[in-house]
Amino acid sequence: MTDTPWLDRRQMAAWVRFVAVLELLPGVLDSQLRRDSGMTHFEYFVMAVLSETAGGTLRMAELAAATNATLSRLSHVVQRLEGRGFVERVPCPENGRVTNARLTVDGRAKMRVAAPGHVATVRRHVVDVLTPEQTEQLAAISEAILESIEPSGPMAAGYRRHDGPHGE
Repeated sequence: MTDTPWLDRRQMAAWVRFVAVLELLPGVLDSQLRRDSGMTHFEYFVMAVLSETAGGTLRMAELAAATNATLSRLSHVVQRLEGRGFVERVPCPENGRVTNARLTVDGRAKMRVAAPGHVATVRRHVVDVLTPEQTEQLAAISEAILESIEPSGPMAAGYRRHDGPHGE
């Protein structure tokens, strides 16, 4: 059995604050979206991923990977979004055994209404409380952690899509 080096005071202070952010921020984002748009943060995330794809369409398995969801969880969420007219499931034209999820016209309209409030909440609680240097540090810190836990996993394309000159 190896001895695990314990966190020192500074490391522990950083860790407990980071854990608090992980615990509190999702609730803040979810509360705003539920209140203002009648959707959960995960529903918004699913629709946002679809809205950023060509034709607003992805295979269910690809959408599950992009949102870090199991197919079962995603299927339930897509079913709820279908019931509200925001998403539809359609057969994949390249493979009839595969199902695609596609953002509907009403889904795109819902995103146009929901996005400003969501972005305002992100700005209020994350972006605007940081200096430009801290924002760069946050990106670098997040990248280092992501590299440790998911170096090239299914979500990587999603969080790297804003890198470089076009993401600025």
